[in-house]
Amino acid sequence: MTDPFSLDLPNIDLKQLRPIDGEALADPNGPAHPPRILILYGSIRERSFSRLLSEEAGRLLRWFGSEVRTFDPRGLPLPDGAEPDHPKMKELRDLADWAEGMVWVSPERHGAMTGIMKAQIDWIPLSLGAKRPTQGKTLAVMEVSGGSQSFNAVNQMRILGRWMRMVTIPNQSSVPKAFMEFDEAGRMKPSSYYSRVVDVCEELVKFTWLVRGRSAYLTDRYSERVETAAELSSRVNQRAI
Repeated sequence: MTDPFSLDLPNIDLKQLRPIDGEALADPNGPAHPPRILILYGSIRERSFSRLLSEEAGRLLRWFGSEVRTFDPRGLPLPDGAEPDHPKMKELRDLADWAEGMVWVSPERHGAMTGIMKAQIDWIPLSLGAKRPTQGKTLAVMEVSGGSQSFNAVNQMRILGRWMRMVTIPNQSSVPKAFMEFDEAGRMKPSSYYSRVVDVCEELVKFTWLVRGRSAYLTDRYSERVETAAELSSRVNQRAI
């Protein structure tokens, strides 16, 4: 019997799609639940091609065995334009905390990612007390454009991913003339661009299996150990006085 996720991928050659072997990648002592992936997209247009691409990615990620959630940016205030307890703000931060990996999908506008995309990233804090919501988590970046193929948005998002201390996978997707790549139902047509989207989703799930159980060790830093030791020494000496 065909699984329901396969039925939702009419433009895929299922004979060439390979399930992810989590046991070959995962830390034996790490988490065994499906990888948790958060998708962010950067447009609120009624027919948003970044949203359509994000939906296509979500279907593929589910086929590859992931649990997927998507944040709807409508109603999110501008950065610093509301208190951190704003409902949309809280929703985004809770999703970022829940996720083990992310997909960022932005249109390219004026040679850059959109303000809507950047606002979502800006609302995710680098740290919450001793906890960093994005550090050591995986990231895949994709973009759509109305004209010829460009990589400005994905390149910018890579910089942001590094700044957020995320593990950004090598592969990426850039879909030019996006209005030609989706049918009336909003499904992406078969093409080399669609094949690349499949590649990105497959690679993200593999890297998430590989990294998530080891992220604490991978992000353990000498500079932070020195700083922590100095703080501890200061507290002990203060108590002794």
